[in-house]
Amino acid sequence: MKLLERNFRCRTGEIDLIMMEGDALVFVEVRARSGRDRGGAAESITISKQRRIASAAKYYLSRLKKIPECRFDAVLFEEKGKPEWIRGAFLEPDGRSSRFR
Repeated sequence: MKLLERNFRCRTGEIDLIMMEGDALVFVEVRARSGRDRGGAAESITISKQRRIASAAKYYLSRLKKIPECRFDAVLFEEKGKPEWIRGAFLEPDGRSSRFR
């Protein structure tokens, strides 16, 4: 994967990482939790957070001449464990499905 943007911000939201994997544009949310007392890293990606990320992604895409295939991934860090990279973790670009609902 090639890193295109880090901490992309616009008025509607923020995207931690924007990457290219082959011909696909990948919007990545990175979440870490040191304990599970308030839920884990996956649970912290709420529907509201997903909507803000999707909105920022739409803004980013509106600036491109050609819109590539896209997906939303999540990288989760739980306590001292290895990171878990989830491909297609939530809100497909067309607004369907969410693994964390």
